[in-house]
Amino acid sequence: MSLFVPRFQILIDLSASKILSMQLLQTIDKDFSARFKALVNDRREATVDVSGTVRDILSDVKVRGDAAVKDYTSRFDHFNLQSLRLSNSFIAEHAAQCSPDVKAALEVAAERIAVFHHKQLPLDIGYTDAVGVKLGLNWVALATVGIYVPGGRASYPSSVLMNALPAKIAGVDRIVMTVPMPRGEINPAVLAAAQIAGVTEIYGIGGAQAVAALAYGTESIAPVDKIVGPGNAYVAEAKRQVFGRVGIDSIAGPSEILVVADSKNDPNWIAWDLLSQAEHDPSAQSILITDSETFAQEVIKAVEQILTNLATREVATASWQQHAAIILVSDLIESIPLINQLAPEHVELCVDNPQLLANQIKCAGSLFLGRYTPEAIGDYLGGPNHVLPTARSARFASGLSVYDFLKRITYLECNQQALETIGKAAITLAEAEGLPAHAGSVAVRLT
Repeated sequence: MSLFVPRFQILIDLSASKILSMQLLQTIDKDFSARFKALVNDRREATVDVSGTVRDILSDVKVRGDAAVKDYTSRFDHFNLQSLRLSNSFIAEHAAQCSPDVKAALEVAAERIAVFHHKQLPLDIGYTDAVGVKLGLNWVALATVGIYVPGGRASYPSSVLMNALPAKIAGVDRIVMTVPMPRGEINPAVLAAAQIAGVTEIYGIGGAQAVAALAYGTESIAPVDKIVGPGNAYVAEAKRQVFGRVGIDSIAGPSEILVVADSKNDPNWIAWDLLSQAEHDPSAQSILITDSETFAQEVIKAVEQILTNLATREVATASWQQHAAIILVSDLIESIPLINQLAPEHVELCVDNPQLLANQIKCAGSLFLGRYTPEAIGDYLGGPNHVLPTARSARFASGLSVYDFLKRITYLECNQQALETIGKAAITLAEAEGLPAHAGSVAVRLT
């Protein structure tokens, strides 16, 4: 038995002990287009405007430097820093507390991530064209990069590897990491990961004040050229406000997963996959697209069962109830235009021939093909980067890569004959645009 309520469809029998609600959309319904459009346009980012607070913090750090950073660290992290930078002895002592199993897993992950990102290194371009002009493009690494690593609700050593290794492989000389230390505590695995990835400086600070220190510099922290890494709403807003002064990777939003699955799958597997993102954040979103209503019901029952004993069930349940969706299609090929409109961060294709669907997907952060490739493998040690575009930005953006830490510098070289061959056309265009000095700088060199 099911009961329709506005926006949500309850798919668990009402006699059950627990009822989980989520959006149910069917492509055959008359109102599907309108409801799907609402799903696409649903904004799950924080609605509280923190821009004013962040602006004040940035301005304060810009003026008072270390003193301001220490004040905010004391206020927000309840921790009084004597020195912003963590000493080598502190790092070594705490990294040594990382369990051998975790360190070994980090080393496996680092090797896989490094191999994949090494293959991204691009080649310079250089050639001489038919009229004798030499043209080219050189790739140059950024000089210094700041990596923000969360340290509150989320403390992810895997993010250290994903952010630092591409920078190291690109050739960045100075890799600076900031990580908040609430009440003076830090995850040893984060420091172990930093050692493995080749981070050169670590500062025990977080929040908007850390972003400000990286962007503007303080007495203790030399400014960087680019800031990467996820954070809370304050960190995201700070990155937005310092963009232009420094480069940034993106403004990260809540996590997303979309799973395309047929009835040949074990519903328990798919339930775990959906919850793997739901447990990140109450604003995270899990979407299942399937051609079987019976299978959808089985997945929902499996989700309910898992949530009863899941350590992160409070967060996962909030995400599932508020943002989860199930889309029933007549044929899985119908999922393609839906995926491209949603442009999700993660897409699992749990079908017999996943490449057939994958070849038609144009808007997604990363694809996970087949029944034995859970998205969680990509989070840790698959190889491709797990820093991916969210909030539909996969329409125009890609995941973090070596390219994010490289610049392109082009060059031209004309000899006299080449300039005489193409110069007259340049003069014509300059005069057409009303720029006589442009025209003159070419004309003066022509015989």
